[in-house]
Amino acid sequence: MQGFEHKMHFGIDLGTTNSLISVFENGQARLIGGEAPLFPSVVSVLDCALVVGPVAKERLVAHPEATVAAFKRAMGTQKSFRLGKTSLSAPDLSALVLRALRERAEAELGVPVRDVVISVPAYFNQIQRRAVRQAALSADLNPIRLVNEPTAAALAYGLQDIDGEGHILVFDLGGGTFDVSIVEIFERVIEVKATSGDAYLGGEDFTEALVAHFIDTLGLRALSSEERAQLWGACEALKHQLSTAHAARCSFHPRKGEVELAITREGFAEVVSPLVQRLRLPVERALYDAKLGREQIDRVVLVGGATRMPVVRALVARLLGKLPEAGLDPDLVVALGAATQAALIARDAAFDDVMMTDVSAFSLGFEVARRQGNTQISGYFQPVIERNTVIPVSREHRFSPANERQKMVKLALYQGEAPLVKDNIALGHLEVRLPPGASVNEQISVRLSYDTSGLIEVDARVLSSGLQTSLVIEALAGEMSAAEREARRKALAALKVHPRDEEANIALMARIERWYAMARGGDRDWLQAMLAAFQDLLEGQNLSDIAQARTAISADLDAFEARYVR
Repeated sequence: MQGFEHKMHFGIDLGTTNSLISVFENGQARLIGGEAPLFPSVVSVLDCALVVGPVAKERLVAHPEATVAAFKRAMGTQKSFRLGKTSLSAPDLSALVLRALRERAEAELGVPVRDVVISVPAYFNQIQRRAVRQAALSADLNPIRLVNEPTAAALAYGLQDIDGEGHILVFDLGGGTFDVSIVEIFERVIEVKATSGDAYLGGEDFTEALVAHFIDTLGLRALSSEERAQLWGACEALKHQLSTAHAARCSFHPRKGEVELAITREGFAEVVSPLVQRLRLPVERALYDAKLGREQIDRVVLVGGATRMPVVRALVARLLGKLPEAGLDPDLVVALGAATQAALIARDAAFDDVMMTDVSAFSLGFEVARRQGNTQISGYFQPVIERNTVIPVSREHRFSPANERQKMVKLALYQGEAPLVKDNIALGHLEVRLPPGASVNEQISVRLSYDTSGLIEVDARVLSSGLQTSLVIEALAGEMSAAEREARRKALAALKVHPRDEEANIALMARIERWYAMARGGDRDWLQAMLAAFQDLLEGQNLSDIAQARTAISADLDAFEARYVR
């Protein structure tokens, strides 16, 4: 039994509306729960006891004051939910769902479930991801990795055609979040090129828009909490009907009698038009970051139950110029991918020659001051690792003191895309002592390293004195043993060499310089431009771009040399 258990790898899709748990065994992933794997992410209080899942969902309409759903959207916030005499946070409620999923798997498989990969929206920031880890630990689970939901979906889809090549755009619209990822498959490698999204946009918002529409047009403003919950359920039913019919209708029964609700696909499209427009920007941003045009996308796949809405499918087709695929059930594909990711991490025999990369969804950087006239204004954000950089990654940047004779520099680390740090997420800070009498020309070399597990390291070195200071942020890295943590840090250490100092890059620049010394006229201009462009790439520190350029330049030099060397 011990050997059999060792070959089982678990993945969890912790969803806004429904959650699932899956297992990878015997070379493939499958869902747990038989014919009803979807587990409602709902918690209710019944006779002073908390109930979770299907029973809680049944109470959502009849007892809305004693039931909570869609709490995933509050992950990473201070919001609390009142259930009877108990006040619970979003991680507390999520832990109840995760515990129920764990117990479901243990009952079906007869083995303990501990190590899991949990999917999260790609656009969850580090505080939200920390809340998911907290929930998992409270449910007696060890989250060995948080995988982005569209990355998990891409893994499930990509393995169907792992020997093929091309770009896949994953359009993931769930109950409460929206994510877009672009992945490239080549030579049995699945590489995430870019990811984007909106952590506060999902199918629940489309239902809420329909509720607000009927409240406004039918004058239903004095509804009790029970009546509003019933109206929500009716609007959800209408939304589902419109997935297969051009018009939908149902009855709503408030205390003052019966109300007939009816809407067409065209009417629904008009009601949700502002939400549909919000879906455009993440798609455009992902294409921009991946440096691809829509014509370079080979396949578009849909993930998440909300992608069943015709208005959403029509938008995807218009934006990308091709019909999207939904070969796998959009509600189930993320969970299957999460278990597959767990097997990939464990290097299961099924993945001996398959590789998977991911990217940082947000930029990481530091607070800096900008000079405006004679005044230094602090609070600006200086990215060091840009969003959609392949991880693990290590980047170097140089900073200087803001004022003469400054004694210390505070390196405050943030995550986000806003120009001002107050609008980004604070992750920690490091204080660096400066030599006595330091001037504004003093330089501090700061290296920022980021691992797939969530481990972040900051290494700072004062160039004039050689003084080194470091900061390790482990709170985001989950529950790792001391040996695992040390292995991660050694892996990052291997990346802590600036590309300009790498042997292959030094050799290539020396080769360009050697031929420049021998060449004349226009050939010299060409070689000089080649050298300048490559040096610019080295300063950008994007290893994949550098590797591609090195291959291309080497081929150009081979052809150039062939003209003169016989």
